[in-house]
This record gives sequence, structure tokens and C-alpha cells, in this order.
Amino acid sequence: MLNEDNQDLFDIRRLALLVEVVEQGSITAAADLMMYTPSAVSQQMRKLEQEVGQPLLNRRSRGVAPTEAGQLLAGHARKIIGQMRAAQSDLDQIAGLGRGSLTVGTFPTLAGSFLPVVIRAFKKRYPAIGLSVRSARFDELVSDLEAGVTGLCLLWDYPWNRFSDDSIRVTEVFQESTVILVARGHRLADRDEVRMEELRTESWIVRAEAHPVVEVLQRSAHDAGFEPTIGFLANDYQEAQAMVSVGMGVAMVPKTAVALQHPDVRVISLGDAAPMRRVFLAQRQDKIYAPAEVAFQSTLLEIARDHHEDYL
Repeated sequence: MLNEDNQDLFDIRRLALLVEVVEQGSITAAADLMMYTPSAVSQQMRKLEQEVGQPLLNRRSRGVAPTEAGQLLAGHARKIIGQMRAAQSDLDQIAGLGRGSLTVGTFPTLAGSFLPVVIRAFKKRYPAIGLSVRSARFDELVSDLEAGVTGLCLLWDYPWNRFSDDSIRVTEVFQESTVILVARGHRLADRDEVRMEELRTESWIVRAEAHPVVEVLQRSAHDAGFEPTIGFLANDYQEAQAMVSVGMGVAMVPKTAVALQHPDVRVISLGDAAPMRRVFLAQRQDKIYAPAEVAFQSTLLEIARDHHEDYL
């Protein structure tokens, strides 16, 4: 029987832990699977045993085994957990997460690095939602968002030129550093970190068409006391890496630009002096966010938390 002080329903999280402990035959294994510490799992099992009023697990030198009561309760718990998952699925359907479509705007650098990880996770969680991605330049992305072509979009800015628009809500996704690219045979190729002052005599490979990374380079060079010499205008970062790899110059790029790194290029940190780029999610302020948009944002921010160190 339940203790008189615990006549209410069991804690669903403890029941889920019990199922995993029984199935894994080990508190440690269950803790790893459920992302708890073993001591936390042991504590929750003791509390569940107190609620039940009898032992649920036999502790052994190597693992645990359920008592008769533990086996019985685990069987009921499996049914309860299955019903809870079914209930969540039904609620998601009502909320629109089991159908519909979503269009997301992004810029090329992110589309070739971080975003595919997010898309993979989102499609796995919400396979019935039709997801489209539109990659474009900054101004086009903002126009598409304002016109409703996209439900949300990913943008970027730097501290000296923060994006500001009262009609658009901004949520930071992550900060990424700026790095230096040199050829493997370059005099600095064995270094993990370099100062801008050491690069004053270099020829620089930059993006063409007044790309914003040119301003990042100029600001960093001016702070270091020199005017950068531009040796090559590249149409994209892959072309920039190719030119760096054959010794045509060095380059300054955001770290996501080298997610696919050229084998003959070395990536070197600028340390604390590295300009930081903010990547953020933009949404219109004047609309009610669709369930699919909320779900995508949640997935996006979760993945960003897991991977933020990759871009520092």
C-alpha cells in the first residue's frame, strides 16, 4: 500500500527512472542514459520506495535487480509513460506540430555549418512539418521576414553596428569569434594564436563586393596600427580558402566559415582580440508565432547551447 502521506499519483520522472534502472540492470547505466548522476538516480529510487512503502530494488555487488514489487511497478510505469507520450503527440497534433510548413531564412555561412545540425534534429522531432530554407543576403533576409515570405530568419551583426528594428524581435543564438587563415607552409602555421601586429606585412584575401568581413579586417588592422594590403577578392569563403592554401595571402573569417576546412589551410586564433560576431534569430513582433516556429526556435537554441564552444 501507499504510505498515508503519499496517497497522490507517483512522480512520472521517478517512474521513468525506475523503468530504465530495471531495463539496464544498473543505476549507473540508467543515469548515463537519462543524463543524471548515479547518486541522483539512487536518491530518486529511495524516494520512490518510500512512496510505495516497500523495496523496489535489490542492490548487488554488480548492478541491481527488481524485487517483485519493483517488477510490477515497472510494468505499470511502462504503460503510463507510453500513454504520456501518446498524449503529448496528440497535443502536438492539435497545436499544429504534426502538420503544416515553415520557411526559415538564413545566410550562406550558417547554412554550410551550424544550420544543418539544427535541421536534422528538427526533422527527426517533427517529421510531418514541411521545412523550407531560403539562403540570401542580409537585406533580402530582412525584407522576406517583413513581407511574411519567411516565418523567422537567422541574421548576424557586430558590436559596432548592432541590428535594431522595433518591428523585429531578436534572440541571440550564439557568439562566434573571428579567426585567421594561413597556408600550411606559412611562417605562422605552427602557431595556435597570433596578434594582428604580426600580420602587418601580409597580403590579405577578402570577400568581394564590399562584404562586411572587409570592415572587420580594416577595423582590426587599424587597431593594430596598419592599413591592410588587399591581394585577392574572393566570391565566397571556399574560394578564399583555396587562395590561402596556395600562398596567395592570409584571410580573416568568422569561425563558421571554416566548418569545411581546406586540408592545406591552418586556422589560427586571435585570442581575446578576436572580433566577435553575434548570430541571432529574427521574428516579427506583430504576429502570433505559429507552433512550428516555436518548435524550431526551441530546437535551434538547444543545439546552440550544445555547440556554442565550437565557435569561440
